[in-house]
Amino acid sequence: MGKRDELIAKYAEDLQSKCGMTPDMDLLTKVTIGCGPAIYNADAETVAASDPSELETVKTNFLMKKLGLADGPELMDAIDAVVETYGRSERNKYRAVVYYMLVKQFGKEAVYA
Repeated sequence: MGKRDELIAKYAEDLQSKCGMTPDMDLLTKVTIGCGPAIYNADAETVAASDPSELETVKTNFLMKKLGLADGPELMDAIDAVVETYGRSERNKYRAVVYYMLVKQFGKEAVYA
């Protein structure tokens, strides 16, 4: 089992145990691959949910650029909802898990088809 497969298994475990959802493994794998080398960097693999500039980056680079969503207050509301689902007190919010939940929330699975 390669490093990426181990990470995907860890993300799936987070989705089940911390977020209460059964992951679509095919989609989770594609979202993880889409994160690129960031998943191997300890700082980049997590989302600092308490840092407004980090959340702005998720909104701009992922929701708007990657998923093609139009800017609006609902984007930050969705990010907040995902952070809430993950657990605000949860120290490590993995980027791939946050992105996966946002893809599901906006029904944008086709982006990864």
